[in-house]
Amino acid sequence: MPAWRILVIVIVGAIVAAVAFAVYLLSGLNDPPPSKLGGIENFIPAREILPAPTSQFLDENGARLNLERFRGKVVVLNLWATWCTPCVAEMPMLDRLQQQLESVGVVVLALSLDGGGPNAVRAFYKEHDIKHLGVYVDPTMRAQNDFKVIGLPTTILIDREGRDRGRIVGPAEWDDAKAADLVLSASGPR
Repeated sequence: MPAWRILVIVIVGAIVAAVAFAVYLLSGLNDPPPSKLGGIENFIPAREILPAPTSQFLDENGARLNLERFRGKVVVLNLWATWCTPCVAEMPMLDRLQQQLESVGVVVLALSLDGGGPNAVRAFYKEHDIKHLGVYVDPTMRAQNDFKVIGLPTTILIDREGRDRGRIVGPAEWDDAKAADLVLSASGPR
Protein backbone atom coordinates (compact mmCIF):
# COMPACT_ATOMS: atom_id res chain seq x y z
CA MET A 1 0.00 0.00 0.00
CA PRO A 2 1.40 3.38 -0.93
CA ALA A 3 2.48 5.65 1.91
CA TRP A 4 0.05 8.41 0.92
CA ARG A 5 -2.95 6.02 1.47
CA ILE A 6 -1.69 5.12 4.93
CA LEU A 7 -1.30 8.83 5.69
CA VAL A 8 -4.90 9.52 4.52
CA ILE A 9 -6.23 6.65 6.69
CA VAL A 10 -4.35 7.96 9.73
CA ILE A 11 -5.60 11.52 9.16
CA VAL A 12 -9.23 10.39 8.66
CA GLY A 13 -8.95 8.19 11.77
CA ALA A 14 -7.59 11.12 13.79
CA ILE A 15 -10.46 13.36 12.62
CA VAL A 16 -13.06 10.72 13.53
CA ALA A 17 -11.45 10.25 16.96
CA ALA A 18 -11.38 14.03 17.58
CA VAL A 19 -15.04 14.40 16.58
CA ALA A 20 -16.05 11.44 18.80
CA PHE A 21 -14.16 12.94 21.75
CA ALA A 22 -15.80 16.36 21.19
CA VAL A 23 -19.26 14.75 21.10
CA TYR A 24 -18.44 12.90 24.34
CA LEU A 25 -17.38 16.12 26.08
CA LEU A 26 -20.43 18.03 24.86
CA SER A 27 -22.84 15.25 25.82
CA GLY A 28 -22.14 15.64 29.52
CA LEU A 29 -21.30 11.97 29.97
CA ASN A 30 -18.09 12.96 31.69
CA ASP A 31 -19.88 15.19 34.24
CA PRO A 32 -19.75 14.01 37.85
CA PRO A 33 -22.93 12.36 39.13
CA PRO A 34 -25.36 14.71 40.85
CA SER A 35 -24.76 15.15 44.57
CA LYS A 36 -28.50 15.34 45.32
CA LEU A 37 -31.53 13.24 44.52
CA GLY A 38 -34.29 14.66 42.37
CA GLY A 39 -35.61 17.99 43.44
CA ILE A 40 -38.95 19.07 44.77
CA GLU A 41 -39.13 21.23 41.64
CA ASN A 42 -39.96 17.97 39.81
CA PHE A 43 -43.41 18.08 41.42
CA ILE A 44 -46.14 17.59 38.82
CA PRO A 45 -49.37 19.32 39.95
CA ALA A 46 -52.59 17.45 39.27
CA ARG A 47 -54.38 18.80 36.21
CA GLU A 48 -57.65 18.53 38.07
CA ILE A 49 -58.03 18.24 41.84
CA LEU A 50 -59.97 15.00 42.32
CA PRO A 51 -60.48 12.60 45.22
CA ALA A 52 -57.57 10.19 45.61
CA PRO A 53 -58.33 6.51 45.03
CA THR A 54 -59.45 4.61 48.12
CA SER A 55 -56.96 1.79 47.80
CA GLN A 56 -56.85 -0.69 50.64
CA PHE A 57 -53.59 -1.61 52.33
CA LEU A 58 -52.43 -3.13 55.59
CA ASP A 59 -50.94 -1.63 58.71
CA GLU A 60 -48.18 -3.29 60.73
CA ASN A 61 -50.69 -5.60 62.46
CA GLY A 62 -52.28 -6.72 59.20
CA ALA A 63 -55.43 -4.62 59.69
CA ARG A 64 -57.02 -3.34 56.48
CA LEU A 65 -57.34 0.40 56.04
CA ASN A 66 -57.45 3.06 53.35
CA LEU A 67 -56.71 6.75 52.96
CA GLU A 68 -60.07 7.67 54.49
CA ARG A 69 -58.46 6.94 57.88
CA PHE A 70 -56.16 9.95 57.32
CA ARG A 71 -58.83 12.46 56.28
CA GLY A 72 -58.13 15.84 57.87
CA LYS A 73 -54.36 15.40 57.51
CA VAL A 74 -52.04 16.18 54.64
CA VAL A 75 -50.77 12.82 53.37
CA VAL A 76 -47.42 12.36 51.66
CA LEU A 77 -48.10 8.95 50.09
CA ASN A 78 -44.82 7.35 49.04
CA LEU A 79 -45.03 4.10 47.07
CA TRP A 80 -41.75 2.25 47.53
CA ALA A 81 -40.09 -1.14 47.98
CA THR A 82 -37.13 -2.38 50.01
CA TRP A 83 -35.41 -3.66 46.83
CA CYS A 84 -35.67 -0.27 45.06
CA THR A 85 -32.32 1.54 45.37
CA PRO A 86 -33.68 5.10 44.86
CA CYS A 87 -36.44 4.31 47.38
CA VAL A 88 -33.87 3.24 49.95
CA ALA A 89 -31.95 6.50 49.41
CA GLU A 90 -34.94 8.72 50.15
CA MET A 91 -36.41 6.83 53.13
CA PRO A 92 -34.27 8.58 55.80
CA MET A 93 -35.35 11.95 54.37
CA LEU A 94 -39.02 10.93 54.45
CA ASP A 95 -38.48 9.82 58.05
CA ARG A 96 -37.12 13.28 58.93
CA LEU A 97 -40.02 14.94 57.07
CA GLN A 98 -42.47 12.95 59.19
CA GLN A 99 -40.65 13.99 62.36
CA GLN A 100 -40.61 17.67 61.32
CA LEU A 101 -44.24 17.99 60.16
CA GLU A 102 -46.20 15.53 62.28
CA SER A 103 -47.17 18.26 64.76
CA VAL A 104 -48.92 20.26 62.01
CA GLY A 105 -51.09 17.39 60.78
CA VAL A 106 -48.90 15.81 58.12
CA VAL A 107 -48.61 12.04 57.71
CA VAL A 108 -45.86 10.52 55.61
CA LEU A 109 -47.46 7.26 54.55
CA ALA A 110 -44.66 5.12 53.17
CA LEU A 111 -46.59 2.32 51.46
CA SER A 112 -44.35 -0.63 50.75
CA LEU A 113 -45.18 -2.77 47.73
CA ASP A 114 -43.00 -5.61 49.00
CA GLY A 115 -44.47 -9.10 49.00
CA GLY A 116 -42.77 -9.77 52.36
CA GLY A 117 -45.41 -7.79 54.23
CA PRO A 118 -44.94 -5.92 57.51
CA ASN A 119 -42.00 -8.06 58.64
CA ALA A 120 -39.91 -7.02 55.63
CA VAL A 121 -40.64 -3.36 56.29
CA ARG A 122 -39.93 -3.63 60.03
CA ALA A 123 -36.58 -5.28 59.28
CA PHE A 124 -35.77 -2.55 56.75
CA TYR A 125 -36.69 0.23 59.21
CA LYS A 126 -34.51 -1.33 61.88
CA GLU A 127 -31.55 -1.75 59.51
CA HIS A 128 -31.84 1.85 58.24
CA ASP A 129 -32.71 3.48 61.59
CA ILE A 130 -36.16 4.66 60.42
CA LYS A 131 -37.99 5.71 63.59
CA HIS A 132 -40.87 8.00 62.66
CA LEU A 133 -42.64 6.25 59.77
CA GLY A 134 -45.48 3.82 60.27
CA VAL A 135 -45.42 0.36 58.74
CA TYR A 136 -47.87 0.16 55.82
CA VAL A 137 -47.84 -2.49 53.11
CA ASP A 138 -49.68 -3.37 49.93
CA PRO A 139 -48.46 -6.86 49.04
CA THR A 140 -51.10 -7.00 46.27
CA MET A 141 -49.57 -3.87 44.66
CA ARG A 142 -53.08 -2.64 43.78
CA ALA A 143 -52.22 0.89 44.90
CA GLN A 144 -49.66 1.08 42.11
CA ASN A 145 -52.45 0.51 39.58
CA ASP A 146 -55.05 2.62 41.41
CA PHE A 147 -52.72 5.63 41.48
CA LYS A 148 -51.40 4.95 37.96
CA VAL A 149 -47.82 4.70 39.17
CA ILE A 150 -45.33 3.62 36.52
CA GLY A 151 -42.18 3.47 38.62
CA LEU A 152 -40.85 3.49 42.14
CA PRO A 153 -40.54 5.58 44.11
CA THR A 154 -43.52 7.79 43.39
CA THR A 155 -44.82 10.22 45.97
CA ILE A 156 -48.35 11.60 45.81
CA LEU A 157 -49.43 14.66 47.79
CA ILE A 158 -52.97 14.34 49.17
CA ASP A 159 -54.69 17.28 50.85
CA ARG A 160 -56.77 17.30 54.03
CA GLU A 161 -59.96 16.58 52.06
CA GLY A 162 -58.46 13.45 50.50
CA ARG A 163 -57.78 14.98 47.08
CA ASP A 164 -54.78 14.19 44.88
CA ARG A 165 -52.80 17.43 44.48
CA GLY A 166 -49.92 16.06 42.41
CA ARG A 167 -46.84 13.85 42.47
CA ILE A 168 -43.14 13.40 42.14
CA VAL A 169 -41.95 10.44 40.10
CA GLY A 170 -38.57 9.30 41.33
CA PRO A 171 -36.64 10.09 44.48
CA ALA A 172 -36.50 13.57 45.99
CA GLU A 173 -34.82 15.50 48.78
CA TRP A 174 -37.67 15.45 51.30
CA ASP A 175 -35.95 17.00 54.28
CA ASP A 176 -35.31 20.52 53.02
CA ALA A 177 -37.36 23.70 53.37
CA LYS A 178 -38.72 23.53 49.79
CA ALA A 179 -40.17 20.08 50.50
CA ALA A 180 -41.84 21.28 53.70
CA ASP A 181 -43.30 24.28 51.85
CA LEU A 182 -44.64 22.01 49.09
CA VAL A 183 -46.26 19.64 51.58
CA LEU A 184 -47.77 22.44 53.63
CA SER A 185 -49.19 24.00 50.45
CA ALA A 186 -51.69 21.12 50.43
CA SER A 187 -53.14 22.45 53.69
CA GLY A 188 -54.82 25.38 52.02
CA PRO A 189 -57.58 25.63 49.44
CA ARG A 190 -57.05 25.37 45.74
